[in-house]
Amino acid sequence: MTPGENARAVVASMKAKEDILRNIDPYFIDLSLRENVFGSNIGQTLANKQAIFPQLRQFGFQNILVGTLDYAQPDVDEVDDDFMRWLRDSKTDTTGCFAFTDIGLVDDEGNFEPSRSMQKLIEYRVPNTLHEIYLSPEGMASAGYSFEKLRASLPASIDWLVRNMKAAGMGMPRILINIVDGCDAFQENIAQVEEILQMLAASMIEGISIEDDRGTYMPFQVGGFVAIARAYVPAPQKILVHMHSGGGFENASLVEALLNGADGVWGGLPKRAAIIGHASLGELMANLMRIGNPHMAERYRVGNLLPLATWLQELDTNTSSVPDDEPVLGANAYRLTLSFFEQLGSRYMDLPPDRIGGSYGYRICPLAADPPVLRGRLVETTGDPPSMFPDSVMEEMVRLMRADLRNGYRIDYDPPDEIWNLYLRATADARARPPTATPAKHRNKPGEAR
Repeated sequence: MTPGENARAVVASMKAKEDILRNIDPYFIDLSLRENVFGSNIGQTLANKQAIFPQLRQFGFQNILVGTLDYAQPDVDEVDDDFMRWLRDSKTDTTGCFAFTDIGLVDDEGNFEPSRSMQKLIEYRVPNTLHEIYLSPEGMASAGYSFEKLRASLPASIDWLVRNMKAAGMGMPRILINIVDGCDAFQENIAQVEEILQMLAASMIEGISIEDDRGTYMPFQVGGFVAIARAYVPAPQKILVHMHSGGGFENASLVEALLNGADGVWGGLPKRAAIIGHASLGELMANLMRIGNPHMAERYRVGNLLPLATWLQELDTNTSSVPDDEPVLGANAYRLTLSFFEQLGSRYMDLPPDRIGGSYGYRICPLAADPPVLRGRLVETTGDPPSMFPDSVMEEMVRLMRADLRNGYRIDYDPPDEIWNLYLRATADARARPPTATPAKHRNKPGEAR
């Protein structure tokens, strides 16, 4: 193959992958009532959950996880229990709602005992479940069962849920078997994983889910595990994934999973999660919009994506802002440091902030800031129109910042007082006057009373 033929083959392969991401209508389960709060320093009250739930519905989520039915202390209620009871007692429409449950176990005599979480699922009338198992050697040991016990108990758990939920008038449940230690299990115990996947493919379930619960596996590994699972679990059964942050791979791992046959993702809308973050639905939605996927705008109110994700994360952290440098959702994600970095709606793979409910801002970095950025920051901080700040003065501000660094001054020009001081120096041609090296006091704008 010549270099030119190779290049064309590579481009064709890339386009095929782009087509998959552009056309996929992903299966999402939103976990903003559980995943984000799991890593919160203050938690959510019942009133918080009552306020969040309709916002998620209005945004467009059809599938929402309403809580986890605690396994370690199943008879010690938590807010999730109160919320599910409230949904039931208020006769709120719970179509598409899920709860996490753990499996029941078959004893040595062959008798099946459902877990308390399975019983609660029916008591609270939550119609669907992410039903959790462990499949790595370490995971099964920590869960208290052997592979033989799991192999006998899993089909019995599924059968019990189907029979008892139907008997309670709840209809056929949508059951997703979540392999909590999924990536570990595929890596360490592939033969037994394959056996369970064959069993599940013949079961009355919606599909399976695979987690990287520490965020330590690389994207190509996650994609490989999904490809193996897809060979055993054919459509229409679903394969979902959930990726934690850990090594910084999480969003790339989601893309690899989708390219290798995954149908969707479960996670919270904002970035906050159990450890230091996760591959959030908000980030994935933005990235699918970036590649031209039309289903995001058709199914979800993406024009409210950034405000809603910000509100949720601020609620869970009890702070007034999302971490500044968080990709997509952070305050600095759309604060330009150089006008060259502006994302344009006319350019492939760009996602201007107005498409997800945001707007551009400006951040002054001495080496990067050019006249458009300086002007933008001055407009932000003074309220004056752009015409007040001509190119000649902006260019002088650039020269002054460079000269200050050469003279040993390290100044943060981003605060309103400091950029205004820099502007005054530029308009007065006061290059010989040394700048302040500490935060400046308020300086009056031209025409203001002192």
